[in-house]
Amino acid sequence: MDHRPMDTGTCGPPGAAVRPAHLLHVFPTFAYGGVPIRIAGVINHFGCRYRHTVFALDGNLAAGSRLDPALAVRLADPGIAKGGLVGPLAAIARRLAAERPDLLLTYNWGSIEWALANTLLRRRPHIHFESGFGPEETDRQIPRRVWARRLALCGARCLVVPSFTLAAIARDVWRLPAARIRHIPNGVDCALFAAPPVPPPVAGFARHPGEIVVGTVAPLRAEKNVARLLRAFARTQPGIPARLLIAGDGPERPALEALAASLGLGDRAVFLGHVERPETVYPLMDIFALSSDTEQMPNTLLQAMAAGRTVAAVDVGDVKTLLPPENAALVMPREDAAGFAAVLDRLADDAALRSRLGAANRRHVLARYARDRMFDAYGALFDALLAPGLRPGAAVPIR
Repeated sequence: MDHRPMDTGTCGPPGAAVRPAHLLHVFPTFAYGGVPIRIAGVINHFGCRYRHTVFALDGNLAAGSRLDPALAVRLADPGIAKGGLVGPLAAIARRLAAERPDLLLTYNWGSIEWALANTLLRRRPHIHFESGFGPEETDRQIPRRVWARRLALCGARCLVVPSFTLAAIARDVWRLPAARIRHIPNGVDCALFAAPPVPPPVAGFARHPGEIVVGTVAPLRAEKNVARLLRAFARTQPGIPARLLIAGDGPERPALEALAASLGLGDRAVFLGHVERPETVYPLMDIFALSSDTEQMPNTLLQAMAAGRTVAAVDVGDVKTLLPPENAALVMPREDAAGFAAVLDRLADDAALRSRLGAANRRHVLARYARDRMFDAYGALFDALLAPGLRPGAAVPIR
């Protein structure tokens, strides 16, 4: 079911009759999460330079609220039923023929059937974006998915990954040609997340005088393992006045609230639910915590760094390489529960250290991960594939 009409107007100066290239984005879900929100930012940045259709295969289009309504991006559930292989692939092929995108963009494992259909039929120029894995692939790649990715992505002009970890997996495990793998780090709006001198009010939370706030921003799914953070927080020194602030919602929330109660945290653990403007949450925190089982290049980590927060994290994906050395030294192995709790204690007890690390984090993200770098890389990639004369199957030139 379509939720917005496609923009059928022209783009350009008055009197121009230039029809923008049509980009079809296929997401497993367009619910609130790092990838949909990042791509919504990309779409907004380029304005009418391209025309966009967004498909959410599960019908959840909630992140459409982050799109500029003036762009008239078309949001839709393509309505293709699951079950079997031949039937869905044929239906996808028909839908691609009907949509006639100038460029197909697929995202993560949940859209792999669209990548496969396009590869088998050589329908449209195609970019696949892989940003991470669910809990079922936390520790190892599932063999049948490895083979599916090899087949489905062999026809993609380019695979875009945000982390060095994913680039290595694509090259060494999926055996994709290195020339087609493009590492484009995520970017963050450093100005938006700059910490203001006075934290803005957030519904459901107000700071107490003299307290330390440990916080996280995450969809409450299994792979984010907020339970690890709750247990670590429960082990911290009782003499430090501290509260834990959890911004985000999802299927794990009831179990996490029950765990917080069983750990005796009471009102020391605050669940805010979904926060539409995460930039309002980071200023409330003294310490940003990341406790996931699997990550690659987490957007929330970049946001916290841009807000000048110090970070307590476990060692997953590229987390250590994203932080400056002084904060990276505090990143603990994923299963070191005592070490994670000790880092929280150390940071909570040392205001000067928090201040020094927060400033270093902000300088680091400004120098390396400002959003304009990501936008420039995406625009160059899109335009290279849309350029006339790029032969079918050719790799995108990587500059």
